[in-house]
Amino acid sequence: MFNIVREEIEWAGRKLVLETGKIARQADGAVLATYGGTTVLCTVVARKKPNENANFFPLTVHYQEKTFATGKIPGGFLKREGKPADSEALKSRLIDRPIRPLFPDGFYNEVQIICTVLAYDFENDTDITALVGASAALAISGVPFAGPVGAARIGYINNELVLNPKFEAMKSSGLDLVVAGTKEGVLMVESEAKELSEALMLEAVELGHEGFQPVIDMIKKLAKKAGKPEWETPKPSAEAADITKKVAKIAEKSLRKAYIIKIKQDRNNAIDAAKHAVNEGLADYVQTHPVLVEGAFKKLQSDILRGDILSDAKRLDGRKLDEVRQIVAEVGILPRAHGSALFTRGETQALVVATLGTGKDEQMIDASWHR
Repeated sequence: MFNIVREEIEWAGRKLVLETGKIARQADGAVLATYGGTTVLCTVVARKKPNENANFFPLTVHYQEKTFATGKIPGGFLKREGKPADSEALKSRLIDRPIRPLFPDGFYNEVQIICTVLAYDFENDTDITALVGASAALAISGVPFAGPVGAARIGYINNELVLNPKFEAMKSSGLDLVVAGTKEGVLMVESEAKELSEALMLEAVELGHEGFQPVIDMIKKLAKKAGKPEWETPKPSAEAADITKKVAKIAEKSLRKAYIIKIKQDRNNAIDAAKHAVNEGLADYVQTHPVLVEGAFKKLQSDILRGDILSDAKRLDGRKLDEVRQIVAEVGILPRAHGSALFTRGETQALVVATLGTGKDEQMIDASWHR
């Protein structure tokens, strides 16, 4: 009944197992990833036709934890799973970031990746297991994907870098670094460190990249045995190429002049004028292919901005690559708040207000205000 394909390796002292063919067989790709005693089910489902109204890649990544994974029942009145916790949202983003850039340009099919924690052993973190499982599910799904991706966690314990330390050991670690990437290079680094040197951080990234190479080889073996035929990679249509050329002909000069303007509002007005000229000049295309026109205009903006930075080594506001925006910090902005501060960086501002909690101190302050 089941056509189970399984790969396993010894990884940092524990067994990593990837299995497919038994659970969630209707998904385009489904992998049960187990590291030590932690198990995550990762599924990939993709729409066979592109979203005609999108000019972006509609990828959704859901990481979710279930209390039954630790043998518990949710507490409270409803006895049901609640809304996703902040940690689940952050782990969803952790999985999304190294995966998203590896889909081909122009691929607008909706893709949904769901990673569900089925078992947690309180020793091996679920995020690395989920990321590896998601990569493996994509690798066997047939969806166009320039993977696979591997990931690892690096700790700094007793003055030594450690690959995939257990949960208890991480409590005394001076580093919590997650690195993800392909066989060729690193795609994502996320870390928390306690004043470690730049050389040591670089060594940690290199250890992580080297450490997940066996995982990438393992996923490739799994895909070779259980992978579905790869979907055809989308190719730019002749009509899209024609629209791109026409948009550049109408707007390139005016956009280059607009990006010289340093005052943001004036610059935005000039960009809007260039966009209006495109919409008027390509009115027929705007009616029939609005997504292609908008996408061509955005791509032209991106090409001009990036090209100028690379050629002139200057940012949009004239700053050099090693210069930061002017920063101003002020306190005591609001007279009635217990504490207030205004932080300004360039044209971005944040107003922060602090108030005291309820109790005698606040009552005394309230009374002093009314004297």
